[in-house]
Amino acid sequence: QVQLVESGGGLVQAGGSLRLSCAASGRTFSSYVVGWFRQAPGNEREFVATIRWSAGSTYYANSVKGRFTISRDTAKNTVYLQMNSLKPEDTAVYYCAAAGGGGGLSTFATVKNYDYWGQGTQVTVSS
Repeated sequence: QVQLVESGGGLVQAGGSLRLSCAASGRTFSSYVVGWFRQAPGNEREFVATIRWSAGSTYYANSVKGRFTISRDTAKNTVYLQMNSLKPEDTAVYYCAAAGGGGGLSTFATVKNYDYWGQGTQVTVSS
């Protein structure tokens, strides 16, 4: 069993930056893929970015490519999402999720492929 706790959300002006953290407990991420998703009011949960823990390889949604960076700290068993050049349309609750198994990272751009979820952290970008 894996427990995930997100932190780092808040209110920021457009063009600003935030760094989200996803800390795991229960077991290490060593064999997992860890992803970030977001959900705005009235919208479905959408993929943001994902990282394969063992190799550090990453995959991004087109909407955030070049602005967001996903990374991991193996010593802290934590995944980060550095968000730069934030836009009002980035406003959402951000969730981290973990999935076991292999396959190409693009297959982990789907909510249903994840086994564990955190409770989410609110990110609000004002114009």
